[in-house]
Amino acid sequence: MSPVQYLQTCRLLLAKNLLTGTNLSVLDVAMTAGFGSLRRFNDLFKKHYRLSPRALRKELPEKKKLDKDIRLYLEYRPPYRFAELLDFLRGRAVPGVEHVTGHEYSRTIRLKDSDGGALTGWVRAHHEPRKNALAVGLSEGLLPIWPEVKRRLGCLFDLDCDPERVYERLASMNEIRPGLFVPGTRLPGSFCPFEMAVRAVLGQQITVKAARTLAARLVGAFGSPIETGIPGLTHAFPSPRDILALDGEIENRLGPLGIFARRARTIGELAKAFTPAVTPKVAPGIDAGAVPGAGDGGFGFSAEPEEGMKKLLAIPGIGNWTARYIAMRALGWTDAFLETDAGIKKALEGRPAQEMLRMAEGWRPWRSYATISLWNSLKKEE
Repeated sequence: MSPVQYLQTCRLLLAKNLLTGTNLSVLDVAMTAGFGSLRRFNDLFKKHYRLSPRALRKELPEKKKLDKDIRLYLEYRPPYRFAELLDFLRGRAVPGVEHVTGHEYSRTIRLKDSDGGALTGWVRAHHEPRKNALAVGLSEGLLPIWPEVKRRLGCLFDLDCDPERVYERLASMNEIRPGLFVPGTRLPGSFCPFEMAVRAVLGQQITVKAARTLAARLVGAFGSPIETGIPGLTHAFPSPRDILALDGEIENRLGPLGIFARRARTIGELAKAFTPAVTPKVAPGIDAGAVPGAGDGGFGFSAEPEEGMKKLLAIPGIGNWTARYIAMRALGWTDAFLETDAGIKKALEGRPAQEMLRMAEGWRPWRSYATISLWNSLKKEE
């Protein structure tokens, strides 16, 4: 299969999902799935499925056709420990931006379309284990940028992980303590690299709860209000340009929120690093100032997260722990190990850092999953 054929197949599968799962018009389905014209969409659909899009709609049960909810599915390779991942995200959810219950994750979204206009809305996801998929609902206004939303959700929920390969390498962790690594453990990622980087800086040398409080204050003061109709989802996280647009010294603007001056300056430097000098032309849904491939300085899920980490370390106020944490959660680095982290030290029973590093050598290239598993083990002991 050529790359073009693969892309066509992905678009057709998305179109089929939209036809059977939403009440969008056939034209809207074609545009959302990325087809340039309705005629081309109809021709390809008939060629692959031996019926027209409208004919497929007619075959649906009447009850399904009346369903107004937009629900799409993102598949994964099982096993998938969604409950553990959700528990991790729930403890760190930023009020106003994210809301996590015992079975569902939801958040606000603000992205740009291909014309530079801002699109806002919400997305929510819950587990459908029988389908080996996450069921995703989203506001209709985000459908034009669904491919980008889908990509970001894949990063957040680690949907491309091959759990068997990870387990082959990390099964040895169970020799330290039975059940220390469980097959299907996922690496919690991020929806927005800049948001995750700022949150990591806010969390330096303080508790998770305190960092969450500071992030909520930042959102309340400088985030963009969004009408979602969903309790708890009220604002979009400040973008790099929102931070750069603040008048006066940044420490004077963030200081009243309880953010130390040094960390405020670091956040300001992050905003500069994530903002391109020249705004490039980008695909729909890509915020040219905050995502990979759009002049963001390389801060995003990529094949070379180590390069992004080097750039992070060049920013004053970002040390090894912060850079590796951001690389693990925002840059898709699967091999981060935080031997100086207090939680890691506790989970490994006070072993010296050098001993932990020697032990972790056998866990390459999946040490990020080992790190998450060690943190999860502390939760189990509580």
